Amino acid sequence: MKRSSTSRTITPVNQSFLRFLMDLTELLSVLIAIPISYFATKYLLHIFSYSWKFNLQEFSLFSMLVILSWYVFSKVTSMAKLPKPQRRLTLLFQFIRINFLNLIILIVLKYLLNFQSIPVIFVFILVPVSIIFTFTIRMLAFEKLNVYPVSGSNIRQVLIFADSCSEGIIKKFTEEREWGFNIKNIITGSGKIKDAFGDKIGILQEDADIKTLMDTHVIDEVIYSKGVINEDEVNRIVEICDEVGVIFRLQSCTAVVDSVYLKMTPANNKKRLALVDIPSNNMPVLIKSIADIYFSITAVILLSPLFLLIALLIKLESKGPVFFKQTRIGLRGRKFNLYKFRTMVQDAEAMLSGLHEKNEMDGPTFKMKDDPRITRVGKFLRKTGLDEFPQLFNVISGEMSLIGPRPPLESEVRQYKRWQLRRLSVKPGITCTWQIIPNRNDVKFEKWMQLDLYYIDNWSLAEDVKLLFKTISSMFLASGR
Repeated sequence: MKRSSTSRTITPVNQSFLRFLMDLTELLSVLIAIPISYFATKYLLHIFSYSWKFNLQEFSLFSMLVILSWYVFSKVTSMAKLPKPQRRLTLLFQFIRINFLNLIILIVLKYLLNFQSIPVIFVFILVPVSIIFTFTIRMLAFEKLNVYPVSGSNIRQVLIFADSCSEGIIKKFTEEREWGFNIKNIITGSGKIKDAFGDKIGILQEDADIKTLMDTHVIDEVIYSKGVINEDEVNRIVEICDEVGVIFRLQSCTAVVDSVYLKMTPANNKKRLALVDIPSNNMPVLIKSIADIYFSITAVILLSPLFLLIALLIKLESKGPVFFKQTRIGLRGRKFNLYKFRTMVQDAEAMLSGLHEKNEMDGPTFKMKDDPRITRVGKFLRKTGLDEFPQLFNVISGEMSLIGPRPPLESEVRQYKRWQLRRLSVKPGITCTWQIIPNRNDVKFEKWMQLDLYYIDNWSLAEDVKLLFKTISSMFLASGR
């Protein structure tokens, strides 16, 4: 079904407001689903001659967990790529699959927190009822209001290599915003493509320096969409993408296919790059995203008394704000504000220029063992890693992950060697392999970068769990510096 041209003119401000209304309406639908599921459960139990020993306190607490789960899964599914408009049934199956995880989590929480008065059948009724309500609201929002769950950092910035046969696919990328693509530039020698899109999208010649372009702009994917594939050109582009961790997509210029990734596979005793199909929302990555938000929200709630105590100690020792805010570089060069508990005196940044000669790190990062700018409370917070706790809010907002390479400063990134830029190919984390090493500031900068790349290349959920427990252990042992 074609959307009206009027819906295409919705401004970004209106889009944000409509998204807020959609989230609010979804929340209300979940709130409505809870009593509906309650009465449905009570009715079914009555039919089979079972009584529900209702406990209002347990029911209220469990309902709060349901709302928390809805928030987590709503945020995670909003980051997922939507399929083409004619594949709404596929989206429903993806929606059900993701919410199946929600069902498992709610059942685990029921038994883990010993909610004896909550029947399991209530959870089995609640989840599908919530799916029906929220999915219907999303479909109405997509079809009638032109509101999509992609915005800001969730939009993938792409370069497209195109020729005269690519007009159709470029048009689709620009029109179907729910796919979540924003075309940064088109690299082409085709006059037809220049005439069709040159007034809306930057056109670059085929000899454009894409290395510099990737180094200076946020580029998530490079899409090669030509009628005739130039093998030498593809190999050159793949090497450039692989060097910095940018996704390469060999895309038909007539039809959209699911995401692919490049994998090293042996062929004739040599390692070659092969294109391998994967699901667009890889399950381990999805589980990591869910765990990040669940853990962070839970930690913020449980640690709020500790947060207040730390805030009080910081204010009692020195003038200045409780939190330190600093611009850092995240996924593929995106800028965001990182938050920490303030561990230095108020004018610490102004004092930095006089301390550069005392830098104990061999790379662009500044580290100093007895930094005179650090307060007494700050020294303890750094030693235990407690100063990093406010970054839980960065995780909740989707800018960071619990585990991943530490986010660098923009000034540091400008000094990176090109191979080091690949550490920006994943979301930055609160803790990483380097973070848990005793006396980590003694580690050479290049070794630090290699540790991060090893983590990226060998990532697994099991490895993340190990790093999380090691981080907690290092906090109690105060082995950081």
